[in-house]
Amino acid sequence: MATYHVQNFGCRATQADGAAIERQLVDRGLERAGDASSAEVVVLNTCTVTAAADQDARSAIRRIHRENPEARILVTGCYAQRAPEELSAIPGVSLVIGNSHKHQLVDYLPQRPGFVPLAHIGAAMGSNVIVGDIFAHTELMAAPVFDGSSEKTRPNLKVQDGCNNRCSFCIIPYVRGKSRSLKLEEVVREVDALVASGYREIVLSGINLGRWGRELTPQTNFATMLRAILERTGIEKIRISSVEPMDWTNEVIELVASSPRICKHAHVPMQSGSDKILRKMHRKYRPWHYADRIERIRRAMPDAAIGADVMVGFPSESDDDFEQTRAFIERLPFTYLHVFTYSSRPGTPSANMPDQVPVQVARERNRVLRELAAQKKRGFMESFVGREAEAITLTHFDGEYTEALTDNYLKLQVRGQHAANQQMLVAIDAARHDTLLGITISR
Repeated sequence: MATYHVQNFGCRATQADGAAIERQLVDRGLERAGDASSAEVVVLNTCTVTAAADQDARSAIRRIHRENPEARILVTGCYAQRAPEELSAIPGVSLVIGNSHKHQLVDYLPQRPGFVPLAHIGAAMGSNVIVGDIFAHTELMAAPVFDGSSEKTRPNLKVQDGCNNRCSFCIIPYVRGKSRSLKLEEVVREVDALVASGYREIVLSGINLGRWGRELTPQTNFATMLRAILERTGIEKIRISSVEPMDWTNEVIELVASSPRICKHAHVPMQSGSDKILRKMHRKYRPWHYADRIERIRRAMPDAAIGADVMVGFPSESDDDFEQTRAFIERLPFTYLHVFTYSSRPGTPSANMPDQVPVQVARERNRVLRELAAQKKRGFMESFVGREAEAITLTHFDGEYTEALTDNYLKLQVRGQHAANQQMLVAIDAARHDTLLGITISR
């Protein structure tokens, strides 16, 4: 039996795509290998949100080819959609499959002997490139999630793909296409399948998740989907991944706050606290709009994790613009941040903007915000010492503690050995580095 290995890069939507690819491979009769060095087929599911993401993918290709020269390396994902010829020229790459055809990847599996694709669809193909027009797709094309993947808990269910926004720095709409939603009946069916497979917490993911349902007929919305999952499935916990600020409507906030089955966790992309920079980014809100959403979330959920994506070094970001962002973050009740240094992406409007910020300046701003985020996270963690928290166990056990994740997105080590995928109530007795320590009260 042929063996495979899938390596995912980037966001939760990409991880969900990778799980769907795994299911296709297993259904085709392949068996998972322990790692890339022992696999006959290696699928690299790439990201292209930054130049560093591109470099990570190229480095992985070269390393795998060096360690396993007989492996057939298939490269798919966002980088494959954006620059397929660039990837196909790297030694060891057998095939490049864009996001346009990712859902049919198994139809192009290398066969023995030789390398002959099993299917040919109307795509722009080179000798080892299969990429089509991503904007031609009007429906979400996703294989069912893989219920036997390497994840033992918290699988990602992608219910939305693509984005109709055009942020000036972002390449993702050009490699993911228009916003598309999984139909409600399919969402419910997939959640039911995960429950039947024993999962207790799922993570709803998408490229612009809060826009779910807006292009469906009849039009619907994100809150409607959440209610349907709660009313029609038996999933114990729903975790929401990233949702844009203006999609945290009062209805969504009230629903998340009131349901014990929805994790108290809000990830709300911010990018900048400077009105000038937000306008240049083509973001659809102003700092005061954003602050209102965060403050409403905190009032409704006093113990919720609240996180944000923040970008530093965007073209023309002055010292004053950065200070506005730093002060904005300092006064808002964030519990963690994902801080990124601006990376120019070919084909985006910001790539041609004047006043590019020197790299060393952007890196220093990144450091400042990371230190501020660490302080906020530490204070949030310490506020739970002596309290109780709901958590789900993960996969790792180090001999004294089992890794877990709290309902409000804090890393936790629970004393003793516990099976993965167990919901439990934990008494928190200490905070050490970036992890809480605790002991089980009940399951």
